Amino acid sequence: MENDFAPEVMEQLLRDHTTRKNIFWATNDYESMGEGYGYNDEIMPERITGTFGKVVKPRVLKSKEQQADRSKGMAEVFTPSWICNAQNNLVDEAWFGRKDVFNVEVPERKTWETQTEKIEFPAGKTWKDYVRATRMEITCGEAPYLVSRYDTTTGEIIPLQYRIGLLDRKLRIVSENTETSGEWLDWAQIAYKNTYGFEWQGDSLLLAREALLLTFIENYKAKFGKRPIEKSVKYIAYIVSWNLWQMDGLRGVVPNSCRDGVIEKEMSLFGERDKLIRCPGCKQENIQLHNGTYCLIRDWANDKKIRYVDLLR
Repeated sequence: MENDFAPEVMEQLLRDHTTRKNIFWATNDYESMGEGYGYNDEIMPERITGTFGKVVKPRVLKSKEQQADRSKGMAEVFTPSWICNAQNNLVDEAWFGRKDVFNVEVPERKTWETQTEKIEFPAGKTWKDYVRATRMEITCGEAPYLVSRYDTTTGEIIPLQYRIGLLDRKLRIVSENTETSGEWLDWAQIAYKNTYGFEWQGDSLLLAREALLLTFIENYKAKFGKRPIEKSVKYIAYIVSWNLWQMDGLRGVVPNSCRDGVIEKEMSLFGERDKLIRCPGCKQENIQLHNGTYCLIRDWANDKKIRYVDLLR
C-alpha cells in the first residue's frame, strides 16, 4: 500500500467512527507477524508504515494460497475492471436514459473506449444532480466499483482518463463543470459525501479508503497541475473514514460483535453464576434484532449520525 500520507491523514484512514477506535484486521492473514497483527487487533499506524509499509498489499499481490483461503473463508472474489465498467454503465444508462454515456464497451477485447466529449445531461437533470446522486458498493473489498486506479485482478494501472468507477465518473463531471479550485473542491466533497461502501476485512477496507483518497489527489492534480493543500486532503480522508466503514453486511453490525452462545458471569442471591448470552438477531436471522454493535454512518445533509440498519426499515 502507499503510505506517504501525513500522520494525521493516516489516523483518519484508520478511524472507525462506530467504535471510536481504529478499524481492526478481521483476518488471520497477519497473525504470524506477532503482537498487534491478530484477528481482533486494531490496525495501528506503526504496524503498516515505515519498515512495515509493504505489510498491507492488494489482493493481486498476495500469494495464491492467501487468495484461495480468503475466497473460501470470506467469499472474497474481485471483479475485473471491464466487468465493473459494464455494470456501472447499466447504472448510468438508467440515470441518463441512454447508453454509452462515459465509454463504449469493447467486450471481445475485455476493454472500453472512453467518450472524450463533455458529458451532456438529459432534460430535467443537471450535472449537480449527478454528483449528488447516492452510490454505494456493498462488500466493497478494495472498492473497484467506486474507483479504478488499478485492475484488482491483474494489478494493471489504469490511466485517469480511462477510469470507470462510480466516483471516478462523478469527479470527471466535477472537473468538466467547474473552473476554480474552490468550486472544484466544494463539489468534489459533495461527490465523496454521496459515495459509500462497506467491507468486513480491515486490510481491504484500508486499501479501499486509500484508493479513494489518492483518486482525489490525482484528479485535483490533473485539473490544476499541483497537489491539493493538506487541509483538503485531510477533510476528504475524514469523509472517506465515515463513508467506507467496517461492517458485517448480513447483520449490520461491527464484525463479530454479536454475543451468541457466549457465557458471561452474573451475580445472584446465591453468588456468581454463569449466564448464557444469545443473540436474538442471529437466532431469528433478523437484522433488526442483533445484540452486536450496530454500525453508524453519516447523514451529511442533516449533519447527524444514523445507524445503517435503520435505513433498511
